[in-house]
Amino acid sequence: MTYFPDGLRPGPTTVVSVAAAPCPVVIVDGEGRVVELNESATALFPSALTGRPLPSPEWLTDAQRAPCATTATGTVGDRFFSASPSPLPDGRAAWWLVEETAYRSVLKELEGERERTRFLSEASSALLSSLNLERCMEVTARLAAEYLADAAAVIAPTTARKLPVVMCDRQGHLTRATVSSEPETVPGLAEALRGFPPVPSRWIDPAAAPDWLVPEGFGEVGSLVITPLPGHGVPAGALVLFRRAQRTAFSESEEAFAGLFAARAGAAMSAARLYAEQNTVSDVLMRALLPPSLRQVEGVEFAGGYRPSVDTDRIGGDFYDVHPPGEDSPETFAVLGDVAGKGLEAAVLTGKIRNTLHALLPMADDHGKMLRLLNNAMRNGHSTRFATLVLVSAAREDRDVALRLTSAGHPPPLIVRGDGTVEEADTGGSLVGVLPTVTSRTARIRLLPGESCLLYTDGVTEAKGGPMGDTMFGEQRLRRALAECAGLPASAVVERVLMLTDEWIGDGRHDDIAVLAITAPRGAHLSAVDGTTRGRYTA
Repeated sequence: MTYFPDGLRPGPTTVVSVAAAPCPVVIVDGEGRVVELNESATALFPSALTGRPLPSPEWLTDAQRAPCATTATGTVGDRFFSASPSPLPDGRAAWWLVEETAYRSVLKELEGERERTRFLSEASSALLSSLNLERCMEVTARLAAEYLADAAAVIAPTTARKLPVVMCDRQGHLTRATVSSEPETVPGLAEALRGFPPVPSRWIDPAAAPDWLVPEGFGEVGSLVITPLPGHGVPAGALVLFRRAQRTAFSESEEAFAGLFAARAGAAMSAARLYAEQNTVSDVLMRALLPPSLRQVEGVEFAGGYRPSVDTDRIGGDFYDVHPPGEDSPETFAVLGDVAGKGLEAAVLTGKIRNTLHALLPMADDHGKMLRLLNNAMRNGHSTRFATLVLVSAAREDRDVALRLTSAGHPPPLIVRGDGTVEEADTGGSLVGVLPTVTSRTARIRLLPGESCLLYTDGVTEAKGGPMGDTMFGEQRLRRALAECAGLPASAVVERVLMLTDEWIGDGRHDDIAVLAITAPRGAHLSAVDGTTRGRYTA
């Protein structure tokens, strides 16, 4: 017979024979009885008989009995077909079966690949959302247990004797532990921690997994995968996947996919570890550059305050230091300075200046010499920045405080007398770090009890703000503010200046700000013990 099926209808002069059809064809009558089968259909349905209904499969017989026959799909054995009917004379129909097994397999693989890609994308986002190493280990274990296995363990390398381990089961229960067991006791674990390629799971006996490695209550381990977590230059750790004995073992494709996930997890853990190391180094260096906590030294009150130009910065180009008297220097030495620029680069030079001055403390009796040596050191360095400074030597003399003040290109200190009068110290000089020679002039000041000396950087007087937002705070406002601080302790003077400056700036931008107050404390007189000497004053 010759037929023209729907969807396969040839041109007007082409004839298609059922026997020569490239796919199985079954012709049934209106009662669903088989009329004819081609050779492919006979091989597919060996139990089918002419004149009898098609015995199977059910999905095809159901489609034939339907009032309006439409395309149907289903399996025949382990093969997948789609069947399309073509109406024929006398109520008969020709069912054309097209095999889609390979097509369905490709679709399934494509969908699986899409799912794996989607998982890797989501995993990357989750892993990179934190730079905390412990958090990265927890996310790695949770994702691996949820999508790749029945449970997972993440082990990080360490220089300590104990290994940090994070375990997670399919329910998301996380367990953290540190174990002292040697990784060599687990086949493939020591190699993974050193970054070597993974050992195939079929080479690992699941029974070899020690109790410390398997999540509590997991049961018998049926299959085990150990894969390295590659990092940036050094291994980030190892990932261990567990599958229960009741399930099929890990396939090679699953092991390969676990390696893809491990690469992303290792990169995230490595970045988190690198960030932690850099953060530790930064904190150590930062502590060395932060302004010191000040107190009363040898009967002289010191107080300081610092505001960086950027709220997120902790250090900058303004600084102050106070050094108590030593064997070679009977006076308390203090310095306040301002390095050109701001931010980390300025802070690095600040640290160098502070260290240099610290080394020059035995010469603190000669401020000019200290400035000359500092100037030479800065000019011989690689930095092109300069700095302005005020050097102070303070000593308690009975109830008073004697000061020696030397300015190097810096605004001169302001003296707050007991009656509210504000004076400018008669000191000046050239900045350091630029000229081959520096000049300076030292002023000698005596503070009576309750009187203060304020050292400040230009971040105070040049702070812009006010009603219009663009007016400098200026020296006159600073002087008026200090006049109200007569008799106050050093800490109160600093707090008052910083508070007024902050209010003036508001939400505007400003330069680094540093202030240092030196005060002769008010003290109560103590009577002489022997009744003859003049006694002393408390600090």
